[in-house]
Amino acid sequence: MSNSFFVSFKRLLFIIIFFIIFISLFFIPIYPDEFASYSPMVDGNCIIDISSSGYAWPSPGYTRINSYFGYRTSPTAGASSYHSGLDIGAPEGSKLIAVTSGQITFASFLGGGGYTITLTSGNMKFTYCHVSPNYIVKVGDYVSQGQVIGYVGPKYVYGVSGNQYSDEYGNPTNGATTGPNLHFGVRVDGEYIDPLTLF
Repeated sequence: MSNSFFVSFKRLLFIIIFFIIFISLFFIPIYPDEFASYSPMVDGNCIIDISSSGYAWPSPGYTRINSYFGYRTSPTAGASSYHSGLDIGAPEGSKLIAVTSGQITFASFLGGGGYTITLTSGNMKFTYCHVSPNYIVKVGDYVSQGQVIGYVGPKYVYGVSGNQYSDEYGNPTNGATTGPNLHFGVRVDGEYIDPLTLF
């Protein structure tokens, strides 16, 4: 009797497993494109978010915006009251990636932007400011979307000729900044636009 019970139990278990597999294969929900604003892409040990317009978020894993595009109260001396990009909060050493494929057209110290990298793709320029001075790309390099092109830089930088930016104690800063972050700017035909329109 116990043997027939065991056989019946195995059949029941088999039927349950079969139905679970059947339902999983044929009834997985499919969402329309308008609900899929981001498509994750894995690169090494980070997930890269690709927006519905085809651009990758520049700082994988860090999405908090400390200062939006447009008019604002200047956070530090020398910073503009019209903010031409986004300040994305991220710790020093965080990866910065190419939002699209293109060519590196600038990699140097740039006034209020501090150490800066500019990626050009067609009529668009993507500017990464307050980056690490230890560049891993150089002017002329072609990069692919999602490729690491730099890292968030330190708050303080020393020995930069002509750097007019410093904190309240006179320590030289990485441009007009109050701490490590990415200032991300986008220009189309030379005019700054709100980067969030791409994301």
